Amino acid sequence: MTAEWVFVGVYTVFGAILFINVLYLRRVRRQLVPLPDDPPSVTIVVPARNEAANLARLLPSLFAQTYPRFDVVVYDDGSTDGTARVLRGCSDSRLQVLSGGVLPAGWVGKVHALYQATRAAAGDVLLFLDADTSLKDPEALSRLVRRHLALPPDSALTGIAHIRGGGHVLVSLVPFVIFTYLPLPLVARSRSARLSAMNGQCWMIDRALYRRLEPHRAHRAEVLEDVRIGRYLKAHGVIPHSLDLQNEVEVWMYRDLVGAWVGFRKNVYPFIGESVASFFLVHLTYVAAYLLAPLASLWFILAWYVLKTVSDRLVRMPFTVTAAAPLTLVLGALLQIDSAVAHWTGRATWKGRPVSRQAVERV
Repeated sequence: MTAEWVFVGVYTVFGAILFINVLYLRRVRRQLVPLPDDPPSVTIVVPARNEAANLARLLPSLFAQTYPRFDVVVYDDGSTDGTARVLRGCSDSRLQVLSGGVLPAGWVGKVHALYQATRAAAGDVLLFLDADTSLKDPEALSRLVRRHLALPPDSALTGIAHIRGGGHVLVSLVPFVIFTYLPLPLVARSRSARLSAMNGQCWMIDRALYRRLEPHRAHRAEVLEDVRIGRYLKAHGVIPHSLDLQNEVEVWMYRDLVGAWVGFRKNVYPFIGESVASFFLVHLTYVAAYLLAPLASLWFILAWYVLKTVSDRLVRMPFTVTAAAPLTLVLGALLQIDSAVAHWTGRATWKGRPVSRQAVERV
């Protein structure tokens, strides 16, 4: 079998997975149930470290919600910007602000912030939101709860938020990888914990399930805690369901390409597997499939343009981002190397703190 036919098989598999995911996301988009007469109370949990601008957008979107029973817990994780001022300026009685001190040894900052915030959470359901998200309209929380209630027992709701902000030429690589590598319908059907998906930007779980498993405490040193928590929950019988939440939640991930690069540097190497062997296996496969194969045949260029076009449309990316697909794929290869080197040398940081596993565990 020639290398060309190997790549034909690879692209066929990627295309099949993408097609399955398109059908799945369209089908589950309609799955809602009416709110009961006595709807569950919801606590929205938000970690914040130097998030003044984002909180100024997020908080008004939360307190504009029509959902009858919710409160918000924000953990201010040692912010040095105007985060505290923005929080003080919110007079809504449903807001509870917790202030962090010195980060304990062996914890990643965001994971510790979320864990501490859950200590104060009293809602029947927990909704975890990153500070750079916002809810898109006053009914969004109601729809999220209705979609959560429509899931089978022992489930967690997560999914794809509407991506805003900048750096899309790099950010668009995230949904592209998810949609072409992970068959979302199998997440609920397969017993494999590794076949799981969780988006830490937005997820919802019954508080009783969360307290029974304490996933943040179990993954205190993980910079890529959402992926690890997704697998952990599934291994303990709680199934994450990935839905299209773009009509409910939007996220301003990064302002520009530089910010996206710095942000992804901390995540890519842990996502690949945090070992030298897994890094080189994934990296060389990526380079062969997306950079070398198109040089061998124009058909492969057409194939990955089709894959990228469909993926970009699923997350409402501008057509200019799709046109820049070759640049996206080259940047992805370079980012993998940069992330690996940063973690190998202990230089991977985020918001002034080390995040590589070796650095965190040494603290």
